[in-house]
Amino acid sequence: MNDWKWDYNPSEEYLIAGLPVGVVAEVERIATELAALGRDAETAGSRPEEKPGGLRNFPILGGRGFIQFLAVPRHECVYICNIVWNA
Repeated sequence: MNDWKWDYNPSEEYLIAGLPVGVVAEVERIATELAALGRDAETAGSRPEEKPGGLRNFPILGGRGFIQFLAVPRHECVYICNIVWNA
């Protein structure tokens, strides 16, 4: 087990404003699983260059949206940076 956590960046209020409760719950579920991966979260999801690290994309709810996140080993944290939801 690791001590990684997750957080919203820039803020929870900014990122989830106006999103349906179910979408927020799914984002938080995925964020918890990414944090559980620890350092391996750097390779989860995708990014255009297919390299580890950097801002990564992860689809949510069957491709109806995605989250962008950053795994920062030095902070032992996964930061949710953007949520795109196509209602």
